[in-house]
Amino acid sequence: MSDEVEPGHVRVRLDLSYDGKDFSGWAKQRVLRTVQGELESALQTVMRLPDPVELTVAGRTDAGVHARGQVAQFDLAEEVWAEHHDKLLRRLAGRLPHDVRVWKAAEAPQGFNARFSAIWRRYAYRVGDHQGGVDPLRRGHVLWHQWPLDVDAMNEAAAPLLGEHDFAAYCKKREGATTIRTLQQLSWERAEDGIVTATVRADAFCHNMVRSLVGALLHVGDGHRPTDWPGKVLAAAVRDSSVHVVKPHGLTLEEVGYPADELLAARSREARNVRTLPGAGCC
Repeated sequence: MSDEVEPGHVRVRLDLSYDGKDFSGWAKQRVLRTVQGELESALQTVMRLPDPVELTVAGRTDAGVHARGQVAQFDLAEEVWAEHHDKLLRRLAGRLPHDVRVWKAAEAPQGFNARFSAIWRRYAYRVGDHQGGVDPLRRGHVLWHQWPLDVDAMNEAAAPLLGEHDFAAYCKKREGATTIRTLQQLSWERAEDGIVTATVRADAFCHNMVRSLVGALLHVGDGHRPTDWPGKVLAAAVRDSSVHVVKPHGLTLEEVGYPADELLAARSREARNVRTLPGAGCC
C-alpha cells in the first residue's frame, strides 16, 4: 500500500489485540481462519461496503502467535468514515469473534504506514520452568520448559546478539528478503510468580527470528549449551539445525513504536531500502 492517500479518502489506523490460538496467523488465506480475514470481513459488514477493505499490518504474526499491541491500517472514502467512525468500535465488538478486539480506530497522520513507518516492534516470550508445569489458566500463553532456567546465563548469552547483524542463522530464509536486522533489546527476567519472560525488540524481524533466538537461549539457560554458543551461531550466518524454533503460543506482539508524525513518511521510505552490512559487497 502506498503512503499517498487518494483524494477524497482517509487512512484509518486500527489498534487491536487477539488470541492467536485458533488463527492460522495474520495473513488472509483462502480456506484457513486468519486475523486479517476475520477483521476485513467484519469491517465490510459493519460499514456496509460493496468491496472488502485491504488491511496493511505492522507485523504479520504466525499461526498461534498472540498480539496485544498490533497495528493495522486501511484507506476509506471520507464520507464513509464520517458516517461510521463514531460507531465503529461498538459495531466491531458486536461482529468480531471473541478472540480478536479492536481498541482504537482513528484517522492516521499524513505519511503513516503501519508496516514501514514503524521504528520497532516489541515481543514478549513467556516460559515456565516449574517442575509441576504451567498454571492451567495460562497454558495458552506460557511455554513449559522441563529444566530449570538460569536467567543470568541467558542474559549473558544474549548480549553479543544486540545491534545490527545478519540474523540468517536465526531466520527462515525468504527469497529476495534480507536477514539483516537491528536487535535493540533481548533480555530475560523472572517475575515473582516464577514465569521467565524474554523481551525482544528490533526495528523489524525476519521469519521465525524471535522463536529461534528464544530457543537458542533456552538451551543456554538449562545448561545444555555454553553462554558463547548463540553468538557463535550468529557469526556463522547460516541457518543452524541445532537452533530449535520454540512453539508459537508463548509469543505475544506487545507493542509497535512509531516516530513523531513529521518523521513518518521519511521512516517509511527508509524502511523500504534493502539493507547491507558495512563493508558488504553487492554480489
